[in-house]
Amino acid sequence: MPHPENTPDIEALINLPAAELADLPVEMLAALQGELNHAARLLKAATARFNAALELRYATRAAEARRACGKDTGTVRLADGDYTVVADLPKRVEWDQAQLAQIAAKIADSGEDPAEFVDTALKVSERKYAALPEAWRKGFEPARTVKVGTLKVTLEPSEAAQ
Repeated sequence: MPHPENTPDIEALINLPAAELADLPVEMLAALQGELNHAARLLKAATARFNAALELRYATRAAEARRACGKDTGTVRLADGDYTVVADLPKRVEWDQAQLAQIAAKIADSGEDPAEFVDTALKVSERKYAALPEAWRKGFEPARTVKVGTLKVTLEPSEAAQ
């Protein structure tokens, strides 16, 4: 889709007040949206390439430094010229929910409070909530709060314009 004349570039967009931006013709807004989406894709690809290069350069040294500290995960600092490289390998722990429920039941059966050891989060999916009989839904309502996210507006050419 060709860009309308006088479409501000991304640099100009940063300094354009939102009210002025909102007053632009829809064709110009659509062109800007396309430019931003393209720039975001480029930035995402460039960031992935750059991060891969950093990993290639420092992953082995960072792993050796972690081993020397006696740890498999976490943050290590490496010197490279006048720079300190901070290499963080986060720990991501996942727990089997069914097994945890069994363990919590055993703890409760032994007379201890499983809440001292196990965090429990209860939730109801919206699909299951909507499928409940109305009388049951009313019982759930006091425990339910609905929050809204951020509005996302996307401009797409109408079929007539294509």
